[in-house]
Amino acid sequence: MKRFALVIALLSISFAYCQKPCDFSTNVKDSLGTYKSTREYAFYEKVFGATSSRIFFSLVKTDDLPALNVTFIYKSNDFIKANCFDSNSRMYLQLANGKVVTLVYAGNDNCGTMVRDQAGINNRIQTGVFLFMKDSYEELKKSPVNLMRIRYGTETLDYIVKSELISEADGLTYHPETYFVDALHCIMN
Repeated sequence: MKRFALVIALLSISFAYCQKPCDFSTNVKDSLGTYKSTREYAFYEKVFGATSSRIFFSLVKTDDLPALNVTFIYKSNDFIKANCFDSNSRMYLQLANGKVVTLVYAGNDNCGTMVRDQAGINNRIQTGVFLFMKDSYEELKKSPVNLMRIRYGTETLDYIVKSELISEADGLTYHPETYFVDALHCIMN
């Protein structure tokens, strides 16, 4: 029994030291409160011909409120349809352990901004802040994400989450499946 307790203690210590280091873009504490934000992380990327869609995540903590910032960037030679967030918008994350975690959209109605660049390519940029439901982040710390479903104002879209993503935009390798397992500790302290 003592050996079992010792093994558990050693495993707990090794897991604590195996966490990936936090990379903050902002970490401010002043008289108004605290604000932490991790750097943007490529969570999803789909490129087909001249059309691309990318989703970036960053975890934020404002005072004691953890949230997920999501940035969508769409590029195409053709018109880009708007998927709008409203008060009923949700993000559902299906985990490898079979559980589903729900995040609630926390902003005003938002359809993003359409910009035409100098090369004549249409770009739609949209950001949203999603709040974690009470204690839902505990499940995200334990299990990888397999599927992301986003309920917009008028439709629902599914995004398959890859275990490894080599971004065509920057050539870097990302691990979206374990993003929350690796990064949630950065805003929970």
